[in-house]
Amino acid sequence: MDRLWEDTLHEECGVVGVYRREKDASGAVYYGLYALQHRGQESAGIAVNRGGHIEPYKGLGLVGEVFRGAALSGLEGNIAIGHVRYSTAGGSDARNAQPLVARSRMGDIALAHNGNLVNADSIQETLSDAGVLFQTTTDSESILNLICQHGNTRGIEAGIRNAMSLMKGAYVLVLTTGDKLIGVRDPHGLHPLCVGRLEDGWVLASESCALDAVGAEFVRDVEPGEIVIVDSGGFRALEPVQWCRKSLCVFELIYFARPDSVVDGVSVYDFRRRAGALLAARNPIGADMVMAVPDSGVPAAIGYAEASGIPYGEGLIKNKYIGRTFIQPTDAMREDAVRIKLSPIRYNIEGKRLIVIDDSIVRGTTCRRIVGQLRGAGAREVHVCITSPPVRYSCYFGIDTPCRENLIAARKSEGEIREFLGADSLTYLDEEALSTVCGRKRLFCRACFDGDYPMEVPVGARPSCFCKEGGEGSDPAA
Repeated sequence: MDRLWEDTLHEECGVVGVYRREKDASGAVYYGLYALQHRGQESAGIAVNRGGHIEPYKGLGLVGEVFRGAALSGLEGNIAIGHVRYSTAGGSDARNAQPLVARSRMGDIALAHNGNLVNADSIQETLSDAGVLFQTTTDSESILNLICQHGNTRGIEAGIRNAMSLMKGAYVLVLTTGDKLIGVRDPHGLHPLCVGRLEDGWVLASESCALDAVGAEFVRDVEPGEIVIVDSGGFRALEPVQWCRKSLCVFELIYFARPDSVVDGVSVYDFRRRAGALLAARNPIGADMVMAVPDSGVPAAIGYAEASGIPYGEGLIKNKYIGRTFIQPTDAMREDAVRIKLSPIRYNIEGKRLIVIDDSIVRGTTCRRIVGQLRGAGAREVHVCITSPPVRYSCYFGIDTPCRENLIAARKSEGEIREFLGADSLTYLDEEALSTVCGRKRLFCRACFDGDYPMEVPVGARPSCFCKEGGEGSDPAA
């Protein structure tokens, strides 16, 4: 969707699972997916489990577009899982929409996956050699086939454990089979998964905001390497498969997660507000107004304003009704995209010295156009402040980043980036300051800043996107 014309990082997916003793679960999953729509806008799907028989309903589009009319009324069953997807390597193909369903010797199994395997190619090759035929272009299908292969003779729990011992990378899984709802988090805990309690059941979700949306009470986060199971006997957790350095993706807090979520015990809103405040304390700038690039920059801009004493104001209005009109934009649309999506409030910014807060710079194109818009609306000075360090390395774990040669900070100095943006100044939150906001550096993956990946990345492994010639990310100057 927006990835074709928007210069930002993107999360690949969001997952929800609901187990109810008697009521249908699909309605709760539907509302949970609505709360996670920010994690994926390319496709949406729900699979319901009725007495072990699983039926999926999925398609390309937003949650409200896929589940129109009476679509939900036919999804009856007390266990359901759901998925929203932002396409990267797999591309915009309805076959890649999730949940995926397999008819195995264990019975029907449905899977929803957030993340990216760094050894997906070798797993697929092994499965293909064993006669497995693939229907999609996602690594999620490899995970499902791997679980089936190892579980057909040993049961679902053993199948998952054995699959985890072979998978390398980031994965949060929500599955259903038989009378079970199952949640899995990779041993590094790169992406979040939490547990909530309903009066008559349980909820698993990528973020706590989805628990709030369905009226569930937060219980706890799923630990790295842990498998959690809900069935007629209640909730139980299996011992983590292995111990690894906990490495939650720091961009979950900087940008991806919704501000009202709490991720691994950290308030997303407070994290961003503190990042903005620290940026102001360490890099004071004289200005008339602090403003945010909506929406993720707002908490940080408020924190910056509080710490600096400079008033906070709105400088840009975001058009929230563009939808999927730009799924296949022309080159001219690409150039106009930021102007269409973000409109400056001339009354608030004309003649003023502005501090503009954003979460990151990837290629630099969007930020440059925003600076140009603000100057065109009469801003006297434009100072760009970024609440993360420069993004210099690609992600291999489920965040859609360009290949490294297309990351502007991998090719240019901060002075050269400032000149490219046309800003009066450019300030990043440095890595030491980010460590202060994070609290404990070792608990986060920050490889996109420092190249220190939490696991070995195989030679030839692809980032969490395809960098095709002529495609998105092909212009090193973008």
